[in-house]
Amino acid sequence: MILNLNIIVLFLTLVYVLLVIYMRKGWKFIALPASLPPPTKRVSVIIAARNEEENIGRTIECLLQQDFPKDLLEIIIVDDHSDDRTSDLVLAYATRGVLLIRLNESDKLNSYKKKAIAKAIESCRGELIVTTDADCRMGTQWLKTIVGYFEQQDLYMLSSPVVYSEEKSFFERLQTLEFLYLIGLGAAGIGNGKPTTCNGANLAYRKDVFLELGGFNGIDNLASGDDELLLHKVAEKYADRIGFCKSREAIVYTDAKPDLWAFISQRKRWASKSTRYKSKAVVVLGVLIWLYNLALLGCFVAGVLVSVDYLKLFALSLLVKFWVEYYFMQPMAAFAQRKELLRYLPLLTGLHVLYLVYIGVLGNIGKYDWKGRQVR
Repeated sequence: MILNLNIIVLFLTLVYVLLVIYMRKGWKFIALPASLPPPTKRVSVIIAARNEEENIGRTIECLLQQDFPKDLLEIIIVDDHSDDRTSDLVLAYATRGVLLIRLNESDKLNSYKKKAIAKAIESCRGELIVTTDADCRMGTQWLKTIVGYFEQQDLYMLSSPVVYSEEKSFFERLQTLEFLYLIGLGAAGIGNGKPTTCNGANLAYRKDVFLELGGFNGIDNLASGDDELLLHKVAEKYADRIGFCKSREAIVYTDAKPDLWAFISQRKRWASKSTRYKSKAVVVLGVLIWLYNLALLGCFVAGVLVSVDYLKLFALSLLVKFWVEYYFMQPMAAFAQRKELLRYLPLLTGLHVLYLVYIGVLGNIGKYDWKGRQVR
């Protein structure tokens, strides 16, 4: 039994190490944006907002301050059945060109956000769709940078970095580091020519490609996935036309979750998409990573209950896991100018074992709370 578990853990550790090294190369393959051309495409920035009265004003101000031709910019906020002052605050910007659409669906949906984005796309004038969230911030060069890169590279879809900022606690700083890991994995997948993940808080795609692929049809029965599942639809046909903008000026900043419950709920929602991926390779990859962490957890439990030899193997595998994750995270932390967060990586490496096993199970069973709704 010990021999079998040893072989399983060592094999999965080797797989994980090779995978992370491969992803590190993917990050390196992404070219830094050179001198970018002035934007020529009309752009529609779309935000689906629900009960965001505390955040929406700040986000709109960031959008209005963009160094971007006003005649090429359209800002659309879709109010998803808010019961606070979100609509009133958006309407206050009507004279400055911000458009408000109120979602008014009598039938219960499981994916209100996809419906909101699709409704905005139906009436928008932009050739290029850019989505972000109602609690995001960005610098004045953000839109010019991502649109310039999009046009320069002649892309169909562009993922760009999202970084947590303005942390108020140790727990939020841990989330920032973990989120950098996720953003790095998404970027590296694109760099390797195998797109796997992205974030809808900083995503751009051509309107005609969205319509050509049927928009969210086929993925609209899941509450989440307006970003990743759409990415997979585009990648199935146009993987070579998907890019990542590795520029600090392209970063969108948002907030970590304030407490453990909100964090778990968010990650359950993200994990719920994993079984809907069309690419079998991506599913297998996710299952292998989950099995690796399950094997590590089982090794630790066996070490406590059965034999200290399991604990030795657990410690060795965890050390290797930390080393390869540090190797991967160094350029991510440097890019985000948050290298000080790497001091928390030893703790995060250990916590990840329990967290990934737990989320991997809960994310694919039952329902979860999102914006005051029970969804699946």
